[in-house]
Amino acid sequence: MHFISRNLEEYITQHSTAEPELLSELSRETHLKVLRPRMLSGHYQGRILSMISKMVRPRHILEIGTYTGYSALCLAEGLSEGGTVHTIDLNEELREIQQRYFRKGGFEGRIKTYLGDALNLLPQIEVIFDLVFIDAEKTEYEAYFEAVLKKTRPGSIIISDNVLWSGKVAEAADQKDTATEVLKAYNNKLSTDPRVETVLLPIRDGLALCRVR
Repeated sequence: MHFISRNLEEYITQHSTAEPELLSELSRETHLKVLRPRMLSGHYQGRILSMISKMVRPRHILEIGTYTGYSALCLAEGLSEGGTVHTIDLNEELREIQQRYFRKGGFEGRIKTYLGDALNLLPQIEVIFDLVFIDAEKTEYEAYFEAVLKKTRPGSIIISDNVLWSGKVAEAADQKDTATEVLKAYNNKLSTDPRVETVLLPIRDGLALCRVR
């Protein structure tokens, strides 16, 4: 979904920091070999995730939804000394490409991957997270949010992807469109939940940026 004109979007991308070569290589390989490459964060959103991480300087990052590892690498750029990224995904077939690029990026051992359902795995990860990125099953967003809140501290940042859902959240949804209805409810929750401060950003398919109070 493009919320601004393609020309302006290209201008914004061209006048942001260039995409690192490693991530450009990963993007190309993802588009060539992996289904649904649209799920990749991509150059512009990736630079935003990197910038947020560098501003937060997190010791521990949680990502729900690894895909091919692009966003994990972007987030890892801002890690403080000795910091770690913990990233969870259900798709075992993508582990080879993830691990290969984590090694190429020099993050082997600092990006810890988990295979399985995040809601089952999270209670087993005994870490408090400074930065969280949620980009997995949309119908589970509220459950993910509640689960990660227990793993954060005041000042932690929680980012949720795809919250504008191609603009459908601002329209009357088909009752059969479960994902849109769930995301509408999720956005309403974030805007009124006293435990967080929230701003929605019209970046790609929408990012919700929350700061834990």
